[in-house]
Amino acid sequence: LSILLSLLVSAHATRSPDCGGVLTPSGLSYFAEISKPHAEAVLRQDLMAPTAPNVFYSSTNRNQIDSVTVAELTLTLIPDTGLRLSIDVDLGVTPAPSTTKVMRLSILSDLHVEMNPEGNLEMVASGCKTSMEEMQSTEEVERSVSHKSSSSSVDKEINVDKICLEVTKLLLLPNERLMSLTAQFPITPSCQVQYLPLAVPMFSEQGISISLQTIFQVVGMAIPLPVSPVPFRMPEPASSSPSHLTLAFSEHFYSSLFFALEMAGAFNMTIPVSRTSKDPEITPPVWQMGSLFQEDLPVMLQAVFRSSPRVVLEESKAALKLFLAVHVGAETPAFQSFLSMNVDMTAELLLSVADTRMMISAAGIEETELSLATSDVGPVPAALLEELFSPTIREKVPAQMNAVLSEGVFLPHISSFTYTDVNVMIHKDYVLVPCNLKLQVRPE
Repeated sequence: LSILLSLLVSAHATRSPDCGGVLTPSGLSYFAEISKPHAEAVLRQDLMAPTAPNVFYSSTNRNQIDSVTVAELTLTLIPDTGLRLSIDVDLGVTPAPSTTKVMRLSILSDLHVEMNPEGNLEMVASGCKTSMEEMQSTEEVERSVSHKSSSSSVDKEINVDKICLEVTKLLLLPNERLMSLTAQFPITPSCQVQYLPLAVPMFSEQGISISLQTIFQVVGMAIPLPVSPVPFRMPEPASSSPSHLTLAFSEHFYSSLFFALEMAGAFNMTIPVSRTSKDPEITPPVWQMGSLFQEDLPVMLQAVFRSSPRVVLEESKAALKLFLAVHVGAETPAFQSFLSMNVDMTAELLLSVADTRMMISAAGIEETELSLATSDVGPVPAALLEELFSPTIREKVPAQMNAVLSEGVFLPHISSFTYTDVNVMIHKDYVLVPCNLKLQVRPE
């Protein structure tokens, strides 16, 4: 299998998106909100450290920072460019014994996203600006008078390089999480999925859009996928979506998933056949196998795909089309087939999301068509095939496929976040998944 895959990979490799997502302004606001504690922890650790370079240039009076509080942190979309980070930090400063000042440090920095040589996205800060103003002192508190001092003289004392270095440090954790977007996730022990960004995200007033290409690996090797007849384009984001994020998946994405699992052999099935029948007169012909085998052996079905499964998406409905070759034979040490048939099935496909996984299951068989391919027991009428094997195939084939898919398929996501308030919306040719983000707090 690995040799075949290596030949296929070298013969066919394409780069085209089959899924993606849009982070809305609402989602961006959520990221800003949950970033405040992290920003405060980083700033407090660095600015209050005894050995840290002073935030102030004053050499005659080294100010001691006793407290750091992030009053506000915002992220603003800059269309076609990136983001603007704004942080207001209240510093408790002790310039002399028994004297305390509250200084408001304001940091403004532009953020843009680059793709590094490894193919990972990372945020980079530029155009960092700072300002400082005195908000309150102990003397003013005693007089119950509050005022803001002129910031021009205070600004000149700020160590801008020191402050802007802190912005770079603030991006370390987000960039670490961004790297997790391209991680490999298991589907089965021999099949993995990976989502790769094809370019840096696009920034607009509607949000941040990213197009992804799905890579499926079988026994550790990326497999070439069938070419989509229609290139996938991210649907236009809603002008005012209440959700934090909208994921989008093409019809081709789902067909590729089933193709990969087929290549991995995950859907090769062996199914025992019941000897019961509604009509006792029908059963004997196929079970009379004494002329073929010396003893009465259990009859089994072996099902393999004669053509790759195909997913069809219509408005509010998903269907899975299966094209099987089913061999009927005896359970001997080496399976011996005495009859083969072609089976075409169409099943309803159910889609839902649990945490960061899409749950996929086949249900409600809508169509089944059986036709004889080869036979060592003479002609077998279509009605007899239908009566003997259709109930078993209709029940067991979806059940075994669902067992393979029972753990779900990981969606594109970054570490430490899960999806909540999820809605799966099936449209013609694509699926939208509006959802909210939730930071998972690590146990102490």
